[in-house]
Amino acid sequence: MGSSMIPPRNKSHNNRSMEYFLNVGGLSARELREGIHARLVHMEGMSLAYVDLKQGAVLPVHQHVHEQMTNVLEGELEFTVNGENRICRAGDIVVLPSNVPHGVRAITACRLIDVFQPVREDYK
Repeated sequence: MGSSMIPPRNKSHNNRSMEYFLNVGGLSARELREGIHARLVHMEGMSLAYVDLKQGAVLPVHQHVHEQMTNVLEGELEFTVNGENRICRAGDIVVLPSNVPHGVRAITACRLIDVFQPVREDYK
């Protein structure tokens, strides 16, 4: 992944060490679904994901307790939110309250930033 990886340490700042500076190129990628890979950073109350989707990748409609904001950095994808479909491109932000059904289909290869609150324990 690169020589700039700063390994994560304990996340609490009370009497334990924590890394304050990270580089996305040094984070290990994790496959969330076929064609969808994420580099994740977790704190006590939130998670940040740098997500790469291959063209044609699909995340079926689902919902979760986490609030989510998705920022499209590159590419074009079809985002479905609560039954409404929208084509999203670089610069678009999708705001998802808790438990709102949503899913995506990558029209082209895409790069996104997802922010989740509370922390995504299932992505650790």
